[in-house]
Amino acid sequence: MPNAQIPVLKKNRTKKRTSRKIAVLLILLFIVLLAVLFFRSSLSRVSEIRFDGNVFSTREQLLNRSGLAVGDQYFGVSSSDISEKLREIQSIQQVTVDKQFPGVISVHIKEFATVAYELQSDGSLRAILANGSSVGVGSSGIAVEKPILTKWKSNDPYKTKLCDALSRIPGEWTADISEIIPAPIPSFPDRIKMYTRSQFEVITTVSLLSSKISYLNQVLETEAPGLITMLEADSYVPFKPDTSEDGQEKDTTQ
Repeated sequence: MPNAQIPVLKKNRTKKRTSRKIAVLLILLFIVLLAVLFFRSSLSRVSEIRFDGNVFSTREQLLNRSGLAVGDQYFGVSSSDISEKLREIQSIQQVTVDKQFPGVISVHIKEFATVAYELQSDGSLRAILANGSSVGVGSSGIAVEKPILTKWKSNDPYKTKLCDALSRIPGEWTADISEIIPAPIPSFPDRIKMYTRSQFEVITTVSLLSSKISYLNQVLETEAPGLITMLEADSYVPFKPDTSEDGQEKDTTQ
């Protein structure tokens, strides 16, 4: 009996391939339609912008600098671009942008710490930050435990170094310092003079302040008002001599 050959059903295979192509095209068209509808809907827009941690910059200033606005495309907002733009503001140290779908942009701001204040010619005070920048106090209020810088030139390089030194010293160690003025001499160009609320006068340098602050607090806590010198050697001399029974003036040197 001759072998019977079954013909290949080419037409059926062609129909199946055509059906698959049509299905894929329909799915792609459906996806495109959904994308178009989504990007035209309010779900794809920025609906709320939140700022926290800002003291020296107003909401309006932050919006203007960042370029953010309600109604912007949510997926068009670049967290890195916003962070970079806001860090151009002198008072801002760090920025973290948190995008919360749908439509919420939260911007967390960390500002440089206030280390001192500076009295202006019109009698107003400006806050001096850890990076040496000066900002208006406004409604943020004044921290009474911070010193006031007087007689400093705006371009004095030691002023920036002083602010950096103050930022690295615990606040309770500088709380008694009321005023800091420059007092340079040839041998110590960064020499400063400080006055305390407890009536002490202190002479030291910007470069030595961080390492000498512990001695300063030791004298403030145990001695009567006097002159404290913290240079190559540390010394203390009271303004009003405290005479003991043997008539010797009290004087401490470290």
